[in-house]
Amino acid sequence: MNSIYRLDSEIPTEAIIGWKKGVRVLGVSESFDKDDTRSVVAGVVMRGDLRIDGFSVCTPSIGGKDSTEEFTMMFNRLNRRDIRAWLLGGSVISWFNIVDIHELYERTRTPVICISYHPSDGIEKYLKEYFPDDWQTRLGLLEKTGGRKTIQLQTGHSLYLSVAGIGHIRARNLVDKLTIDGRVPEPVRVARTIASGLHRDFIEAVRLSRD
Repeated sequence: MNSIYRLDSEIPTEAIIGWKKGVRVLGVSESFDKDDTRSVVAGVVMRGDLRIDGFSVCTPSIGGKDSTEEFTMMFNRLNRRDIRAWLLGGSVISWFNIVDIHELYERTRTPVICISYHPSDGIEKYLKEYFPDDWQTRLGLLEKTGGRKTIQLQTGHSLYLSVAGIGHIRARNLVDKLTIDGRVPEPVRVARTIASGLHRDFIEAVRLSRD
């Protein structure tokens, strides 16, 4: 648990440095049905003033173990050196295709902020049930993420953060800056909307091609 606070305590000035108006983050969210073979993940580049400044997509496999690789390739395709942080709408995506946020940070050299909204008793029992051959590998990835920390937003709502390459206080300040109301930051909300629309239209296109 001490590791949760280490980044903030080692760099105390970082926690009070403000984020610039033009700071750019990559907000990520997904849409899928369990019967799909791949998920649709949207990545939205958004500035601190909430202007959209870029977009990309990737398709991790449902129930696979390629989410970190897919996210890395999406980031590289954007070819942006001005993205200051990832903002993930969860690390357990695409039917337990778990994102290794520390590996993602190492590969992209960009801090990762992972958001979740609900308390959890853990997913070990589900991993054992659905992935009896490699549940320990998946659980190890999740445990590597580290503990979640509850934060309170200026909107009055709370959520949970897991981080890599950035302290919780500075991460909270950035999430606060990007949240208009409720507890879903705008980059994640927009990415979720785009992913849902792309998934819907892709499914419809496949249906029409079969008729």
